[in-house]
Amino acid sequence: MEKKATRDAYGQALADLGAEIENLFVLDADLAKATKTIMFKKKYPERFIDCGISEANMMGTAAGLVTCGNVVFASSFAMFAAGRAFEQVRNSIAYPKLNVKIGATHGGISVGEDGASHQCCEDIALMRVLPGMTVINPADYWEAYHATKAAAKMNGPVYLRFGRLAVPMLKDKSYDFQIGKGDLIFDGTDATVIATGLLTGEAVTACEALRQEGISVRLINMHTIKPLDEEIVIRAAQETGLIITAEEHSVIGGLGSAVCEVLAERCPVPVIRIGVRDVFGQSGPAAELLVHYGLTSANIVETVKANLKR
Repeated sequence: MEKKATRDAYGQALADLGAEIENLFVLDADLAKATKTIMFKKKYPERFIDCGISEANMMGTAAGLVTCGNVVFASSFAMFAAGRAFEQVRNSIAYPKLNVKIGATHGGISVGEDGASHQCCEDIALMRVLPGMTVINPADYWEAYHATKAAAKMNGPVYLRFGRLAVPMLKDKSYDFQIGKGDLIFDGTDATVIATGLLTGEAVTACEALRQEGISVRLINMHTIKPLDEEIVIRAAQETGLIITAEEHSVIGGLGSAVCEVLAERCPVPVIRIGVRDVFGQSGPAAELLVHYGLTSANIVETVKANLKR
């Protein structure tokens, strides 16, 4: 299966949106080649602003441009967009409900050799807690492409999380992306896997392997963490009785937490969370790190089997 990084789709979508939205501005923090916003810069240099290594100031600049009636994407690595600039995102964008879109690339452990300082596994938790913030974590290239376009055309702040690592292309150009709606990839009756981002591709491989062993697993791709598609989660809990969440993020505050919160209130069933277990990352090849932290199809298979015995 062909692989492409979701950050590539982000850059291409911005370049295409430049022709559709004449008042679209893209801001970056001296990382245009890495975040792929350079694609927009080459086509529309007059609407591209490099704010330098100053993410907090970039968020304030984005807020100011929006108050003048523009649509603005502010881009940096997830560690800096969500972490370093959290106060400015909170007070200058989320609190006044401004129409700023935050494009955060290089999220999660798969940043690889850059190590713990750059491997942000807390960003979804930080952004999810902000009132009114929409949080989207695409699974593949085309989902990321359409998510960027959808974010540009909705009103309100959005946090978009993209990855550095190339991942399998599960969707095609005609994919109908809907904010707040989970995608049913496989139906099943024995258990449900709810995956997001990079782990969706791993979950597809895992569910295919489980099916060959006669285990019927429902797979839901949850690209929007907030607002969460609560109804598809509750229906899966009612019909399969076991939920496994899978994410390239801390098990605290991310997809797993969001699913647990819904089910604890409305349909309590066992929920097993696959993710980073309350530890920091470390430097190493991305593929090896994913194995080390259990963010693989093999671990999803083992987790489903172990918990079906319960």
